[in-house]
Amino acid sequence: MKILFFGTPRFAEIVLEKLFESQHKVVGVVARADKPAGRGNKMVSPKTVEMARQKGLAVFQPEKISEQLEDFRQLDCDIFVTASYGKILPKSLLDIHPCINVHPSLLPKLRGATPIQGALLAGQSQTGVSIMKTEVGMDDGDIFVQEKVEISPEDDYATLMPKLANVGAKLLLQVLDEIESKGFENVPRTPQQHEDATFVKLIKKEDALMDFSLGANALECQVRAYCESPVSYFFVGGERVKVFKAKALDRASCEQNFAECFGSEKNENASKSPKNGGFCNNLSKNEAENSICGKILCTKKRFIIGAKNGALEILRCQAPGGKVLDAAAFLNGFHFKSDAVDKVSQALQQSGVGE
Repeated sequence: MKILFFGTPRFAEIVLEKLFESQHKVVGVVARADKPAGRGNKMVSPKTVEMARQKGLAVFQPEKISEQLEDFRQLDCDIFVTASYGKILPKSLLDIHPCINVHPSLLPKLRGATPIQGALLAGQSQTGVSIMKTEVGMDDGDIFVQEKVEISPEDDYATLMPKLANVGAKLLLQVLDEIESKGFENVPRTPQQHEDATFVKLIKKEDALMDFSLGANALECQVRAYCESPVSYFFVGGERVKVFKAKALDRASCEQNFAECFGSEKNENASKSPKNGGFCNNLSKNEAENSICGKILCTKKRFIIGAKNGALEILRCQAPGGKVLDAAAFLNGFHFKSDAVDKVSQALQQSGVGE
């Protein structure tokens, strides 16, 4: 089949590469406009555009689809395929050719632009991919096929996304083969149960600000979801620290190692310095529960920050202007100006939110 492909990010790159390797023919690529990147703000094309140009294919980068409807009508094409295109396609386009979408969730769950991050934020142990007929609404078309994908405790966006893209590409080729042999309208589809739909939102930079009054598990999920973009962060002493990998520690583990901070029985091996905790001494259990959030419990070989119902161990992070380092290397060179992370309200001001 002759395909006009719509997609921009890495997920789309993987799907497009598999299409190039198949018996089907990609005749053009539609992607977002070039954007400035790097210190010189040089205009850079999306990778899907570069891939298309290398093969001498037609490239379209309209701000609005309506700007190039006539070009799409004139193109020798059988079907449109979308994968993380990021825009709702107008009916005027969908009336030209049938369109199918590769969506990385088990629809109707996690409709919207960020379903992979949504699954990780929710702490799901399973997600999947759906191949659906594209309609005017948001991810609400009939489903051709779905496949479940397990999410391991170690998965983050960087590892889960390619898993889903490869499964999506496999399912897409199956559906395209079936459409080619039977005709679009003769391939079975299942309507979605719209009453069961859930939705995910577009991610903003401020969404990645870490709030240590939340549970440690929720913070770990946030780090996993945002490990590529926008990257979770907090401020300590006014300096932004980006977090690329972290692990939740439960309350029992924390009480064993940082007993004084949790209002538990004193741990004789714990120092009273911020290197090993100890700055919540003599607090009741309830007082400690509230005061521990955001406190830096350990900066000696391990980097541990208190959170609700436990703590978060920072495993890979980055100081302003520095490299991404494992925690031990980061701690060797970072000077702490405070024994706790900055309050969320203060951190939002430092982030420039609301300015």
